[in-house]
Amino acid sequence: MKAAAASENALAPGLWGVLATPFRDGGTRVDTDSLRAQVRLYLDLGASGLVALGVFGEGASLSHPEQLRVVQAVREQAPGTPLVIGLASLATAPAAEQGRALVAAAGSPAPAVMVQINTSHPGALAEHMRAVGDSCGVPLVLQDYPVASGVRISAAALLDTVHNLPAVAAIKSEAPPTAAAIASLAPHTNASVFGGLGGVGLLDELAAGAAGVMTGFSHPEGLRAVLDAWDEGGWGAAHAEFRPWLPLVNFEAQPGIGLAIRKRVLAERGLIADPAVRAPAPPLPEELVPTLRAHLQQRPEVGRTGGRAWTQA
Repeated sequence: MKAAAASENALAPGLWGVLATPFRDGGTRVDTDSLRAQVRLYLDLGASGLVALGVFGEGASLSHPEQLRVVQAVREQAPGTPLVIGLASLATAPAAEQGRALVAAAGSPAPAVMVQINTSHPGALAEHMRAVGDSCGVPLVLQDYPVASGVRISAAALLDTVHNLPAVAAIKSEAPPTAAAIASLAPHTNASVFGGLGGVGLLDELAAGAAGVMTGFSHPEGLRAVLDAWDEGGWGAAHAEFRPWLPLVNFEAQPGIGLAIRKRVLAERGLIADPAVRAPAPPLPEELVPTLRAHLQQRPEVGRTGGRAWTQA
């Protein structure tokens, strides 16, 4: 069993690393040094591409100059790596304006932009996506993430939208149950379909036809190992590889505080200097720190600042 094959115009299958935006001074300024460290980790793991300014990247909490700084730092650290840039706005005009500026900041090769679903009506959604795509002039990633957008859409309506939009290169399917959603989407579109949500449904999503995973789990080494095992040995091999990571994946997936948990784990690893999140994201309750460290003690051996395939420069 293999991960779903990508079409010529689709995003490459495999591991897409969603980058956290690290801060300094308790969240008051962007820490591009720590951002670059994350990029190095994903490059050394052979990631298919990177995602900046996604929900995990707190794109909606950054000023426009900060957003530009993030995109420029990622591109400088990974000059030839495929890049997806998240657009925070659900409204068409602001998303189009933001997208144009960030695409220009990314330079060459041109990135894709990730646009959140903002309506359950296929015609209105297609109009929104087309306007953003025409403004930015780059491929689109359609993000179905009702936790952030507040919008739920059926698989049939989503497919209607995608069929009318050849610029859609991928769908990021994050509406639980994700495996069922991906099984309804992947066989019927040439766009790549990825799971997310911290990797919590990774094995089931691969079985459903996902092209890989596009998420911000704090230990992408684990995601890489599962994807490789799936390609080499199918379900059984991937199941065995995923099992030791599941307690940490599950711990990080807690609603509301998942972002704060993942940033604290990245800080514990030495990948970022400060685990601060920006409001309205809630901080990690200090009562959970001992549990977090207990999880880290039981994870597969990857080292404090790297893993089997990576050491921090």
